[in-house]
Amino acid sequence: MCFGGMIASFMQTLVIPLIPSLPHLLSASPADASWVITVTLLTAAVMTPVAGRLGDLYGKRLVIVASLAVLVVGSVVVALSDTVIPAIIGRGLQGAAMGLIPVGISMMRDVLPAERVGSAIALMSATLGVGGAIGLPVSAFVAQNASWHALFWLAAGLGALGIVLVLAVVPESPVTTPGRFDVVGAIGLAIGLVSLLLAITKGSSWGWGSPATLGTAAAAVVVLLAWGVLQLRTREPLVDLRVSARRPVLFTNLASVVAGFAMFGTSLVFPQVLQAPMASGYGLGRSLLEAGLLMAPGGLMMMVMSPLSARLTRLRGPRVTLLIGLGVIACGYVLAAFITGTVVGVVVATIVISSGVGIAYAAMPALIMGAVPIGASAAANGLNSLMRSVGTSVSSAVAATVLAGMTISVGAAVLPSATGIRVVLLISAAASVVGFAVALLIPKREVQPTPASPVPAAAAVQG
Repeated sequence: MCFGGMIASFMQTLVIPLIPSLPHLLSASPADASWVITVTLLTAAVMTPVAGRLGDLYGKRLVIVASLAVLVVGSVVVALSDTVIPAIIGRGLQGAAMGLIPVGISMMRDVLPAERVGSAIALMSATLGVGGAIGLPVSAFVAQNASWHALFWLAAGLGALGIVLVLAVVPESPVTTPGRFDVVGAIGLAIGLVSLLLAITKGSSWGWGSPATLGTAAAAVVVLLAWGVLQLRTREPLVDLRVSARRPVLFTNLASVVAGFAMFGTSLVFPQVLQAPMASGYGLGRSLLEAGLLMAPGGLMMMVMSPLSARLTRLRGPRVTLLIGLGVIACGYVLAAFITGTVVGVVVATIVISSGVGIAYAAMPALIMGAVPIGASAAANGLNSLMRSVGTSVSSAVAATVLAGMTISVGAAVLPSATGIRVVLLISAAASVVGFAVALLIPKREVQPTPASPVPAAAAVQG
């Protein structure tokens, strides 16, 4: 399941090396080509809570296999395409696979012995960073040495291998929740989330005061409010908002938004610092491949820190673990604001921040699953993952606005200024502090997650 999680997160960085060339490769305008990136974010956000609910209803293993199958189909579609429309469709299908991560986290609780649940959850959470960290240098290497289509054939092959491994090794969870799928709720959530994320991600290019941005933002508010009212009145809702309003769940989700915001700062700033020319005064003049390799240790640290996070959670509880992780992130960003003038400084800052992210991200599912019924754990984890995605989207928008407003000219190129880079890093540090303050509001005593007692696979447990 962790291998499948890394494949899904790999899709998020797969096209980064291709960004400058996408308009030429797809015979499209830059605005149209940008949808190849945006659509993955949108489908991932929508499918994360939907996949969680489907896993609770129909079986988590089935949803994981289906998610990987959709990823394979999307990868093949892009691999066979040379125009923008098929590429957007394929990338949307790839993004839909992100839903398997919260489903996999929830499944750990169902099928593993109690003593292995904490470390397994921590490792599965780490795949969010590891897949992206490994994916960037791999994508850069393939893009520089082969046809860009090879990237997507590689993705298809990895997805197919993931399906084989899940079918061969992973048992179906014995825990399901009898009920029906809330189709109307899923459609409403999709419309609301797409409108919200479009306003956030496209606001800088459309203009923050433009009719398109204001219209999509207003639509998001209206639709999501109506969706919330509908969910409260629905007998079997897509998202149980009453459970989500429980204090441990609510404040964990709020902390997740801020943690997602803080985490994404490294992905936005450090590659630019590494690749900017030295004439900029802060750039280190590295190639895309070199930048990807230098960023990789940060992602790997998330995996390295997962056993420590599990041990902290076992000894002190997930609330303390989350607080420690957010504190480390804040310290890392403050450090980064003053030591990113060298390659070593960037790598050290990346490792410190990523270590904090690994600790914090591993604690969130434990907090969620300790506060929700076992039959709703996948849906609750899906909502928590969605909150992190919203945080990363807001982070991207804020950073883009700051960096676009603080620029310098280096020859014919317009680059972010050193001041703009430092401001984004300090904003991320401040976000970590806010997340720390929110996490303090989580109740000190949580019910630790325990796996379900072994029951026949066909049995259903009412949440």
